[in-house]
Amino acid sequence: MVLLESDAFLSELTKLFQKARASGSVTMTFKRYDGHTKPKPRPGRPPLPESQEHMCLVRAKSRTKKITTVIHQKDINKFQVAYSSLLKGNLDGLKKLKKPKSKSKTE
Repeated sequence: MVLLESDAFLSELTKLFQKARASGSVTMTFKRYDGHTKPKPRPGRPPLPESQEHMCLVRAKSRTKKITTVIHQKDINKFQVAYSSLLKGNLDGLKKLKKPKSKSKTE
């Protein structure tokens, strides 16, 4: 997984959407991130220090590529605006899903 800055992440995400346009999919994950990369210590050990700022971990995955970025609390609004405009530009070719016909009981 590649950790990128938010601007580089958005440009790579655009490339992932373009590759997935013909066939394929892109999976996005948003998760709260506290900055700890180590697991929680066992009971009896000193606890990890509390983080001062909340962050958001954003992951995008296509068939062969994974990209990641960490968004700080102060940059969330700027990222959301850029992300929403990216989605509006790239989600125009969605296919309509066919619902399976359910057999109705007419007895």
